[in-house]
Amino acid sequence: MNALSRRLMRSWAEMGTRFLPFADAATPDLPLPRLLRLSLFQVSVGMALVLLIGTLNRVMMVELGVPASLVGIMISVPLVFAPFRALIGFRSDNHRSELGWKRVPFIYKGTMLQFGGLATMPFALLVLSGWNHAAEAPKWIGYAGAGLAFLLTGAGLHTVQTVGLALATDLAPKESRPKVVGLMYVSLLLGMMASALIFGVVLTPFTPGRLIQVIQGAALATIILNGVAVWKQEPRRRGQMRSGTAAQPSFSVAWASFTNGGLVVRRLIAVGLGTMGFSMEDVLLEPYGGQILHLPVGETTKLTATLAIGGLLGFGWASRVLSRGADPFRMAAWGALLGLPAFAAVISAAPLNSLALFAGGTALIGFGAGLFGHGTLTATMNLAPRHQEGLAVGAWGAVQASAAGLAIAAGGIIRDLVASHSTPDLAGATLGYHTVYAIELVLLCTTLVTMVPLMRHGTRHGQAGAAQLLRRQPCP
Repeated sequence: MNALSRRLMRSWAEMGTRFLPFADAATPDLPLPRLLRLSLFQVSVGMALVLLIGTLNRVMMVELGVPASLVGIMISVPLVFAPFRALIGFRSDNHRSELGWKRVPFIYKGTMLQFGGLATMPFALLVLSGWNHAAEAPKWIGYAGAGLAFLLTGAGLHTVQTVGLALATDLAPKESRPKVVGLMYVSLLLGMMASALIFGVVLTPFTPGRLIQVIQGAALATIILNGVAVWKQEPRRRGQMRSGTAAQPSFSVAWASFTNGGLVVRRLIAVGLGTMGFSMEDVLLEPYGGQILHLPVGETTKLTATLAIGGLLGFGWASRVLSRGADPFRMAAWGALLGLPAFAAVISAAPLNSLALFAGGTALIGFGAGLFGHGTLTATMNLAPRHQEGLAVGAWGAVQASAAGLAIAAGGIIRDLVASHSTPDLAGATLGYHTVYAIELVLLCTTLVTMVPLMRHGTRHGQAGAAQLLRRQPCP
């Protein structure tokens, strides 16, 4: 290799580390190709989330004529399983099996649940809506089938995501775990972006047959992606086989230990409030664009990709700043603060009839949510007790997903209630959407107030760590 080739390769390597914020997350024991393959489980989760909170809510409300309140309730059904994420993480921390695995069995179970829910979902939705008066089955069958399909999908994706993140932290060295977890969520956002673009193209024009093909294709892709992701990732631990193992600690004891001190409860409250502030519009952004701004289904589906792009930029920038020692609580607070002008832009888009303002506000919502999510997750991982990484990730995910479910259901119900008690025209519908966005502004302001003690605690902790590091340095 000549000198020019060596310089080019060195420049390429430095460029990758500089412009790819998670390129330095790889280690000799966990190389980048293996790490990227592991992150495919997040792609399958992102694909399911796009269907649940993006494409399907638009299709049900606009094309199938399902009321917004029922759509909000249906989409929030998967999040009924969210509070169990902490328990799932704890069980995967302490699972014993004859094969010596503790994470992989949970990922396979979650994958099959997610596949079953997606495989049956389109038929249940068509029966629920009575599409073109062709469905002769009673509507309660559609309600029950759709509810069960959404529940299975939610149970599967929550199990896969919680245990997959725990597996990623197991495989990564402690010093690189925050970057690895950040990479996992960037993969989630990339999966959402790609899925949103593909679904938008395939569903234009919309037909029931295409809806069936899209959702069942997503079910098949879930099996493939998750199978490739976990193939030969977790080593078999013969010392952790079921036979001859000691009794495991109870969940209540582990939870009491986890929440003891360190402002853990306040941190989880802040996660819940901020997540609600960034989630109430999830079921409404695409219908808002379709009903108020008169955008076609393909254009409104692209809004989910715009939201994901903003989140991707937020996660990338947060990872770059946090890797330099910044306080993750302050990063989360900046995310909540940026949500204020973002929702103000979305509200202003209707009276100004500005698509650019709507798209810009949507992207800024994603950016602020990315900063907030990365900051709170990094703080959770940094403060997690030893051997409780799965419980810590599960607790963060349980609060986040539960708050998102409540917010999504509340957003649809509030929008319908306000619109029904207002004028029966476009202005009344606009008022319903704007009321929800205004509530989100209040929630984000409350989140900032809740996080003040956390930021002070983080500052004191950082100063103490810096002083301890200086004491260890030899005098010149």
